[in-house]
Amino acid sequence: MKQFLTLLTVMAVTLLTGCAALRQTPEEKAAEKLRLEQSLDARKYQIDIDYMIPLRGPGKSVTGSYSLSIDESVIESNLPYFGVAYSVPYGGGKVLTFKDQIGEYRDSGWTKDRRTVVVTTNNGEDTITYTITVFDNGSTDISVHFRNREDISYRGKTGPLKSGQQD
Repeated sequence: MKQFLTLLTVMAVTLLTGCAALRQTPEEKAAEKLRLEQSLDARKYQIDIDYMIPLRGPGKSVTGSYSLSIDESVIESNLPYFGVAYSVPYGGGKVLTFKDQIGEYRDSGWTKDRRTVVVTTNNGEDTITYTITVFDNGSTDISVHFRNREDISYRGKTGPLKSGQQD
């Protein structure tokens, strides 16, 4: 019985220590928000996607390395797509997997706890508008509007552009 209580105590201390390590101090949160703000101001950030919401059907968790990257005047989109296409090239085309120049970039700046960025590009097949809403904790919603396909939305986490992504 004594061994069981000792084991239970060790497990409880380990669990509580692990939970405490997951919490951020106010200084860590402020530093993370500053890094996020600097990367958004410099237009050098990446959004790693973990959930997608098609116009029709249920939302789905996304596994793999799907992301949307902004590097000053270049957008690199590597996103999955489910939906109806109205007019597309034979074979389906690029959809949301391409790297191209940004046509228009509008940044609303911070409003309360969020910042909205609207990016428009033409990937040679369609005009695509990304409405990116970044919250102060880094979580992000993306709404994608096409001219020739059904819209789709994503959720993920925004951070500074990873060094391997820069050209």
